[in-house]
Amino acid sequence: MNLFFKLLKFSKPYHHYIPEYIVYILFYTVFGLLNFVMIIPLLDFLFAEEPVVKPDSFPAFAFNTKYFQEVFQYYAWQFSDGPDQKFNLLLYITIILVVITILKNTFGFLSQKVLARMRVHLVRKIRNQLFNKLTNTSVEFYNSRQKGHLLSTLSNDVGEIENTVVTSIQVLFRDPLTIIVTFIALFIISKELTLFTIIFFPLSGFVINKISRGLRKKSVESQNLLGKLMSYTDEMITGNRVIKIFNAEQFVNNQYQKLNNQYTRVAKRIMTNRELASPLSEALGVTVIAVIILYGGHLVLNKSGGFTASMFLGYLGLYFSILNPAKNIGQAYANLQRGLVSGARVFEILEEEDAIRDKPGAKEIKELSHEIKFDHISFQYNTESRVLNDFNLTVPKGKTLAIVGESGAGKSTIADLIPRFYDVTGGAILIDGTDIRNVTMESLRRQMSMVTQEAVLFNDTVFNNIAFGMEHVSESKVIEAAKIANAHDFISQLEDGYQTVIGDRGMRLSGGQRQRLTIARAILKDTPIIIMDEATSALDTESEKLVQDAINKLTHNRTGIIIAHRLSTIMHADEIIVLHQGRIIEKGNHQDLMKNGGYYTRLVEMQQLNNSSETSVVV
Repeated sequence: MNLFFKLLKFSKPYHHYIPEYIVYILFYTVFGLLNFVMIIPLLDFLFAEEPVVKPDSFPAFAFNTKYFQEVFQYYAWQFSDGPDQKFNLLLYITIILVVITILKNTFGFLSQKVLARMRVHLVRKIRNQLFNKLTNTSVEFYNSRQKGHLLSTLSNDVGEIENTVVTSIQVLFRDPLTIIVTFIALFIISKELTLFTIIFFPLSGFVINKISRGLRKKSVESQNLLGKLMSYTDEMITGNRVIKIFNAEQFVNNQYQKLNNQYTRVAKRIMTNRELASPLSEALGVTVIAVIILYGGHLVLNKSGGFTASMFLGYLGLYFSILNPAKNIGQAYANLQRGLVSGARVFEILEEEDAIRDKPGAKEIKELSHEIKFDHISFQYNTESRVLNDFNLTVPKGKTLAIVGESGAGKSTIADLIPRFYDVTGGAILIDGTDIRNVTMESLRRQMSMVTQEAVLFNDTVFNNIAFGMEHVSESKVIEAAKIANAHDFISQLEDGYQTVIGDRGMRLSGGQRQRLTIARAILKDTPIIIMDEATSALDTESEKLVQDAINKLTHNRTGIIIAHRLSTIMHADEIIVLHQGRIIEKGNHQDLMKNGGYYTRLVEMQQLNNSSETSVVV
């Protein structure tokens, strides 16, 4: 149950809910109890042969059941005194029953209102913390997880917590109190009969516990399969064009159906076990009632201890009132197991240690004053072989460095290490002599912008995509950035101009248009360091020229790191390095490297052979 209490911590501060809830639920329980207790005087008055005896005076206060009985009898006589005494008594008792019922349901509603407030705030905090974790965690976190599993946790698991754990709170706080108070009343009515019934009561709890253990195990399997379904659906949506061109619709459908059938089988077993808890607990409760009827009837028939028929019927009414709470607790406990599995998945994400984080006492970096230096850095992903090995390089402020090489040489890794998407495994990256691991990530990333091969855009307006992450940006500045990025003309032709919603990942725009929006975003941010990771590799010739012109404007008077795919992107760079298996094998500007006739020259010639109409570098 530790996990249950960890989930409850999301509802802090408790003083907003618990004192208020306890007061309401206590009154709800007491008035609910009085409903059944009223059966005893009702039967006594209805079937009494003698008229009600007038009390001598109002009873003196004493905190016991006799005092409350005498108060009831005093007012009963006051109300019923007259020729039609029995009818008046019946009217008196029914009015009390109505008032008690209204009060009971009023306090029940108020308690539910408190729990509803607690429920929505608890779920809101879980969602906020999960989203905050997913937003702020390192890139490495996502490498070991499927997107579908994360989406399943954020949606289905949080929903499961709300529908089971939070709903169970209501039952587990209210119904045990109802049972305890009712048993106290039963004990007051008949000690002997209550002690007899307590012997049988734990049997229901034992049976429910056996069912719930199996339920939790199956719930783990169910949630894992649901995550796989979400991942497979996400892959289908992302790769829809590939599926269609390879006529793989039936293949994909068959794979999905296999997963879905597995999930259905497990879900069916879970539902069967979960639904079994309620009828079993009710059947066991009725069995105990049958035993009570036999034993209690025996006490009445033998007039043992003054146990009357009206007391016995009232006792039965009270005991029947326990059945529903007992059944609810059994059902809630069974449901809780499924919710706790979802809670475990949530905490698995929330409590995972982030590999990339600020050091204690990390400083802020104000600006790039001199240089970026790669000082004997090495890097490897997990246990894989090294991607970079003893890499040394200095990039002076205001200069543009281009990096080329074959696939897997480590080009994009360098781009990811500068903003600390990953940390180096050896050596250090220094900005003006300061290790970037000793500065805050927020201040480090404030110094740089990045444009990647895949234009990352959001299902929002053109304006909000360019001004992404920046507040109180004027329209004039956004338009100015768009003009520099060669994007203003096509934006102006859109149906709503800068307020046009561009669709999921900007799919309403062409590849070149999307890329120019990301460049406009980088221009608007106006940072001293620009990182371009193969920004033109997926574009046609015409789009490339427009994007390249925008890149030239973007990198002007800034420190640029350009991961090159095409020659047009790098031929004007101040320095070009050629990577091979994580090491620098050539260095210089375009002209010098072409004169050397080395690896760089061979890359250029290979691209020219492939497409004589374009001058580009294959990497």
